[in-house]
Parts: sequence; structure tokens; C-alpha cells
Amino acid sequence: MSPSAARDLSVDRTALLEFIRSRHHGILITTRRDGRPQASPVSVGVDAAGDIVVSSYPERAKTRNARRDERASVCVLSDDFNGDWVQVDGTITVVDQPAAVEQLVEYYRCISGEHPDWDEYRAAMRRQGKVLLRLRIERWGPISRGGFPPHLLAGRS
Repeated sequence: MSPSAARDLSVDRTALLEFIRSRHHGILITTRRDGRPQASPVSVGVDAAGDIVVSSYPERAKTRNARRDERASVCVLSDDFNGDWVQVDGTITVVDQPAAVEQLVEYYRCISGEHPDWDEYRAAMRRQGKVLLRLRIERWGPISRGGFPPHLLAGRS
């Protein structure tokens, strides 16, 4: 396998959302009480408003941190670990029950499509007390790919 070159591609919001919509693995970064970062592997989606959405439980660290400090970031990863990724920064809010139910339906749809029984899904979300974390995108880095610096690959045969 030949080595690949690292790459950073600056994109506008439309291209960013297109990139994220097809990827659902992410690392959500919130801030602990002591100011240090807290990382959580999550499934991410993009809702109709163009926000990044994550399902969680009220007692999870990411949810407690989001209630205390609205600053958050998510690193959206490709399925292939060596694939492209992007870091998105923004303001995170927690949507609690009962308002969360319909937004969790939209979250499910943007990741997995249609559920075989929406009534059962809604009942499960209420029973579990699920919340929705909504990251309003404020800025983002380039869509990046790791690899060798391009100058090290120049002139290879």
C-alpha cells in the first residue's frame, strides 16, 4: 500500500453539512467543572436546522457539562479511521422531555432513516428520559486527512 499525503480542505457551511450528514461517528468534547475537556464517543446527525444533534441521558457527563457550560466541540470522523475528519465548535444546548421526543425522532431519521414502529420509539424515549444535545455550529476547521506531509511524498517513484 502506498503512503498517502495529509490534506486540509477549507469548506463553506454547505459543504461542511454535506460532509457531516454522511458520517455518524464523532467525539463530543464538553468542559468539566475543573475546566478540563471531557470526551465522549457519540453518534451524530445533522437536523433540518443544520445543527449537529446527539442523543443522551440526563445523568451523563456530557449532558451535565452542557448544562453548565455551553461551549462544546465535536470531531466528526469517517467510518475508516484513516479517513477524513473535521472539528466543529459551537454552542450546545440540552433539550429535555417532553420537547425532546419529536426531536429525537428527527435525530433517528437523520442517522438511520425510518423506524419500524414510531409509537414504540417515542414511548421508549419517554420511558428512558432521553434528552437531545443540539450543537449550533459557530466555526469549523478544514476537512482533514492524516498522512505524510506532501513534501515527503514529492518525487517518489
